[in-house]
Amino acid sequence: MNKSEKFEKSLQELARFNKVLSHPARLAILKYLADTKACISGDISDFIPLGRTTVSQHLKELRDMGLIKGEIDGLKINYCLNGDKIREYLRLSDNYLKEISSVEIKC
Repeated sequence: MNKSEKFEKSLQELARFNKVLSHPARLAILKYLADTKACISGDISDFIPLGRTTVSQHLKELRDMGLIKGEIDGLKINYCLNGDKIREYLRLSDNYLKEISSVEIKC
């Protein structure tokens, strides 16, 4: 058992989510997919200032977290946002932030 497993499941999940979002390339990929409002079958590295291999690694992190979906279409992969998962993490983050912000701090 690693030390993070000693914490509540919701805190572990929130930490994993925030870790995935902690890189600007991943944020740029999510924003690009949101801005296009469609599934992308082309090379996303054409729109992100990183090499194809690096973009692929970031896509894998986003896919593993469930924030994007990737469906194989012949030789290409169609990527799109997973709105249900994004809303799930939004609720998790919102609940956590509401909980800690509601405390009266007197220092």
